[in-house]
Amino acid sequence: MNPIYEDEHLLVFEKPSGLLSVPGRGPEKQDCLSKRVQDIYTDALVVHRLDQDTSGLIVMARGIEAQRRISRLFETRQVSKRYMAVVAGNPLITQAHVPTNEEGWRAIEGNIMLDWERRPIHIIHPDGKPSLSLWRMVQAGDTASLIELEPFTGRTHQLRVHMQSLGHPMLGDSLYAPPDILALTPRLMLHAQDIGFPHPFTEEPLLFTAPVAWSAANPYVLGLSA
Repeated sequence: MNPIYEDEHLLVFEKPSGLLSVPGRGPEKQDCLSKRVQDIYTDALVVHRLDQDTSGLIVMARGIEAQRRISRLFETRQVSKRYMAVVAGNPLITQAHVPTNEEGWRAIEGNIMLDWERRPIHIIHPDGKPSLSLWRMVQAGDTASLIELEPFTGRTHQLRVHMQSLGHPMLGDSLYAPPDILALTPRLMLHAQDIGFPHPFTEEPLLFTAPVAWSAANPYVLGLSA
């Protein structure tokens, strides 16, 4: 794994869709980003993760003190994250009643909890943990939309659950999309495109980006044939 950024305290990688962030249960789930990184950088430690089917930027710490400091940045919400997604339908139509802020973002609020009988599926439920996401339109197509998303809380599957709760599941989502929406793309159309935070030791503002060439129209991933 080649980092897109490295220094003595941290590493930043772009994880491909389909690769686990950390080892799973069973010998067939030991290949993951963290193991590949630690085979090269023996001091690398995990501070956060992405779903297996989600691609995009992941930060790893170098050493225990860096891990503690970066984890604290996440805990105190000093880390900004922005995702790109292609979702079914046009949320501008169904969410027209939801006000926007000065930058055009609309909020999604809904407590999220694990559905124990259908795990790993999560659901919106009053007994769940409070969750907040923001979204705004980038491009609207006939049957799908390209949107930006910002999670303000870090619940499992948060962005996927929130968009599904609005009636706009992500294309290629094996957990939350119905079969016809799942079949539209060979992968989950969710990508962690930007991550920013103050350097854990120097406090220098850092911002990393890994853009994707996605579209609201088929074939959705630009450069691929339909």
